[in-house]
Amino acid sequence: MAKIIGGIGASHSPTIAFAKDTNKANDPAWTPIFTGFNEVRHWVEQQKIDVLFMIFNDHITSFFFDHYSAFVLGVDDTYVTADEGGGARDYPAVKGHAALARHIAHALVADEFDMSFFQKKPLDHGMFSPLSMITPDDGSWNGAVVPLQVGVLQLPIPNAKRCYKLGKSLRNAVQSFPEDLKVAIVATGGLSHQVHGERCGFINEAWDDEFLELLEKDPQQLLDLRLADYVVRGGMEGAEVIMWLIMRGALSDQVKKVHKSTYAPSMTNIGTVIYEDLGDEPSQADMDAYREHMGYELAGADTLEGTYPFTLERSLKAFRINDFLHRLVNPAHRERFMNDQEALFEEFALTDEERTLIREQQWIEMIRYGVIFFMLEKMAAVVGVSNPHIYASMRGEDLATFLKTRKVPLQYSVAGGNRAKELDKQ
Repeated sequence: MAKIIGGIGASHSPTIAFAKDTNKANDPAWTPIFTGFNEVRHWVEQQKIDVLFMIFNDHITSFFFDHYSAFVLGVDDTYVTADEGGGARDYPAVKGHAALARHIAHALVADEFDMSFFQKKPLDHGMFSPLSMITPDDGSWNGAVVPLQVGVLQLPIPNAKRCYKLGKSLRNAVQSFPEDLKVAIVATGGLSHQVHGERCGFINEAWDDEFLELLEKDPQQLLDLRLADYVVRGGMEGAEVIMWLIMRGALSDQVKKVHKSTYAPSMTNIGTVIYEDLGDEPSQADMDAYREHMGYELAGADTLEGTYPFTLERSLKAFRINDFLHRLVNPAHRERFMNDQEALFEEFALTDEERTLIREQQWIEMIRYGVIFFMLEKMAAVVGVSNPHIYASMRGEDLATFLKTRKVPLQYSVAGGNRAKELDKQ
């Protein structure tokens, strides 16, 4: 089974990435930043950590207010740095542990956390500032990450207690993963700072010391604080340290602090901590029971003949073709799909198999491949066939035969405007 070796707390200020990229390690004004992170890097190397579970918040780079979720889990197999306005950092892509991420996803949802999931999004300094300091510069680290983006910038947001409870669920999720992995839970953000308004520049080092002491020894006191308390004590943006409670919740009650450092040179009190987990491992029976709990809702449905649940695994496998077909909602993409299809296939690097599935309108084969039905109905609307046409094909019937199985032989489509009227005449 996977084992949580310990927890790491680390600030994620862009100050850190800037220092890294401009080689400030030997500059006395910047050296303390490197000193703290070097301790974390050495610990990760010594413990031979396989997976870093990275808890961070995006800074309105890849996650915008058109869809802003509280807890968004990355389920991809690779992650790259985002362009935050001045060009992306020159830092290698990191591997994602997609299988562990999917397992955690099932566990958190089974424990009644309403999760969102993401793939193919570049990630900003929220994750890559600390990660680039605790993994080798050349990207030679053999481990992987599972990122959790927490929406803490647009109110309302989850409170401290909710974050801690998610950490408790995360502990069960990781420990019940059947593969032998050494996992560290990394909470990023903070410490005290505020970067907007007339209070901009606020730092409270006394509160930061108190927070870290309570986080280690008495996290319950932190759970009883309101968001407003965190804002008053640590600044509006400094309230993001509630994400550290996810990390602490994922550890046992008994931890050993092996490192702590803080440094407040400018706008943010930059901190690093390491807690080693001293808790007992769960029994095999407990973990078997927890896995059964995770699979309870779908048990049996996934074996129904002719049924293909759209799982995170299928979503990752077929992301490219689903993405290609989803873009048919864009008029320019539709026009090229109809008039310049082969060049469009090439631009999206579709495989030969994926191209054949689309060219030949192999509806059931696309479902089996991992295309979700709602991409098929978009494609059908573009090529000029009705939804019942797809249904008939998937059942191995012609349209007339299929319509006889319906109470009313209706034809319809998701197409709008003139295209809907054209289909209605068929």
